[in-house]
Amino acid sequence: MHYSKATLIRCFLFALWCLAFFAYAESPLQLLGEYIGFAFLGIVGAIFANSTGAGGGVIFVPFFSQLGLDNTTIVATSFAIQCFGMTAGALSWFLWFKKEKKSDVEWQPLYRVLLLTVPFSIAGIWWVQIVDWQSPNSLHATFGAFSVVLALAIFASIPLLKNSQFSRYLTGLDNCFLPVIALLGGGITAWLSVGVGELIAIYLIFRRFNVSFAIASAVILSAFSVWAGVLYHIMQSGAVYWAIVLFAGLGAVIGGSIARFVVLYFSVTRLKLFFAGWVLLIGIASLPL
Repeated sequence: MHYSKATLIRCFLFALWCLAFFAYAESPLQLLGEYIGFAFLGIVGAIFANSTGAGGGVIFVPFFSQLGLDNTTIVATSFAIQCFGMTAGALSWFLWFKKEKKSDVEWQPLYRVLLLTVPFSIAGIWWVQIVDWQSPNSLHATFGAFSVVLALAIFASIPLLKNSQFSRYLTGLDNCFLPVIALLGGGITAWLSVGVGELIAIYLIFRRFNVSFAIASAVILSAFSVWAGVLYHIMQSGAVYWAIVLFAGLGAVIGGSIARFVVLYFSVTRLKLFFAGWVLLIGIASLPL
């Protein structure tokens, strides 16, 4: 019997989750009863993240704020959950690219986009974390302002989704702008656990690249970025809320695996309108008005 690479990877991830669950849980049934609801949160966050290019932190940060978690725990836990969801989504997008789009000229810049963004995003994240450069405002205010700007940018990009002619090559200006945006986005991601994927996706859409290509590039970039970002919180801050991660991470793997099908099945314009509206409401609610 032949199994696809994606199926084998998902089985491996689920096996790792089972090992972690029984190793962590002193009372498995009690832990399951208390935290199983976070699996649904992980599914929703990962579908949002991997179908729009925006990080799952857009869902996780305001939810954890309502739970009363401190700022460092919110960001650290969001990073850890996204390690599951963004990795599953990145693998799903990349394997689909290798199978269906490898010879598509509109997808040829994928490797170059990642080469121009991944190292700079990681550098931006580590720079902010190591220097311990605090965000200019509180987490809520910074997150709210970023969410509002992000929502407005998504709304502005929607008319571009009607393009039938897409860019196929990166220009000299792209080679300059992408690393700068990734560096700045990495710094924002260190503060909020979201940022770099959203900025790169919107930039590529405004540059009239294929929308699915832009989303896939942002998801794969975000997967590398959250793994780089979570290392600090595992080794230095110790702020990851592992019980939440255990269940939300499982849901994120499921959500990340099916998000590509959501993008390819539903209207991209409607998805963008729905998520932009949702992000705008969250952003306004997070602002200290």
